[in-house]
Amino acid sequence: MTALVLQRLTKLMAECGDRDPAADVALDDSIGEVPFEDLGFDSLSLFNMCLQIENTYSVQLALDDVLAAETPNGLIDLVNENLSRSA
Repeated sequence: MTALVLQRLTKLMAECGDRDPAADVALDDSIGEVPFEDLGFDSLSLFNMCLQIENTYSVQLALDDVLAAETPNGLIDLVNENLSRSA
């Protein structure tokens, strides 16, 4: 499976639809180090997004690990580490 990249993750984040509408940060290629909380994603939003990632990339992600990732780049690293282990 192809590695997860920021552009694809931002698309998944937008498709998720669980984002706090009060969040004023655009979901673009500049959000790599922005905490999920600042992007309008709470733990339930992250859980739903990770279900999409698991289905798309055929990986298993522990919610505790996802929450510890804190930023899109952290989540990308987590997903790609899991992809490399399952290859």
